[in-house]
Amino acid sequence: MKYNLLGNTGLKVSELCLGTMTFGGGNGMWRAIGQLPQDEVNQIVKIAVNGGINFIDTANVYSEGISEQMTGKAVKDLGLKRDDLIIATKVRGKMSEGTNGSGLSKKHILQQADESLQRLGMDYIDLYQIHGFDPITPFEETLSALDNLVNSGKVRYIGCSNLAAWHIMKALSVSEKERFSKFISLQAYYTIAGRDLEREIVPLLLDQKMGLMVWSPLAGGLLSGKFDRNASPEDSRRANFDFPPVNKDKAFDIVDAMRPIAESKGVSVAQIALAWLLHQKVVSSVIIGAKKVAQLEDNLNAVEVKLTENELAKLEEVSKLPAEYPGWMIERQGADRKA
Repeated sequence: MKYNLLGNTGLKVSELCLGTMTFGGGNGMWRAIGQLPQDEVNQIVKIAVNGGINFIDTANVYSEGISEQMTGKAVKDLGLKRDDLIIATKVRGKMSEGTNGSGLSKKHILQQADESLQRLGMDYIDLYQIHGFDPITPFEETLSALDNLVNSGKVRYIGCSNLAAWHIMKALSVSEKERFSKFISLQAYYTIAGRDLEREIVPLLLDQKMGLMVWSPLAGGLLSGKFDRNASPEDSRRANFDFPPVNKDKAFDIVDAMRPIAESKGVSVAQIALAWLLHQKVVSSVIIGAKKVAQLEDNLNAVEVKLTENELAKLEEVSKLPAEYPGWMIERQGADRKA
């Protein structure tokens, strides 16, 4: 396991991060995603930490708060040293039926931070992330509340998730102007079958020295190797919750290209998909979640997979994005300056 700096900080995080969406269950989509009881959660956390993971990501909305509770209890039950772990959680989603039960207002953020700490059973959160964009709350208000949490000691760093490039840049500008704490990282969807992030966001992250945490690196299981054009496992998450959206024809072309590479190395297709992400310069940590121990252990082994330049070139060819304006014009006009 390697440890990378998270953005422009001195904080080292494991290149794989344990995701906790499968903890607890609950109703609706949470039931489809996972229903792990506490004893199985403890086993998952133990194997992850023993495998070198020091980074755990959860959110207040996961299983309607149950995921945070189970995460905190696992840390306590296993006797893990809190200061050796990087605990990340999020705020934005609906947590009550009240008028201000969701969003990124100062009221909601400060209340939810306290409730997350109570559920986790911890004194501080290492990385507190906004879970998405709130179109009615000014960034100034949101960032002021987050800065308040950092200054109070309840939060060490702040990050964001599921934002557009202009959202991120505007937020960084507001923080600089008002001398608020800045977002150090983005948590976003990125896979070899979903490379949209590379158009605008990846260049921004590299330019602004922000970290990238990748969610759903196997595209909701589609890149696990268990799916093909003619077969879908009946017990898979996508059987009941077909998310995130993927161009499946292209995804299966990519799976077809990964299979022989996986076979030549004696590893799973899932490990190749994860290894491809770990080879991307912009990636700080890849979030892996699991319903079963075998799945987690397989994913952990992805850190040992090294892809050759030839293998990376083959995967690049089958997965690359089609050219779009203004990207192709920027590349064309910049060629002389790069030369």
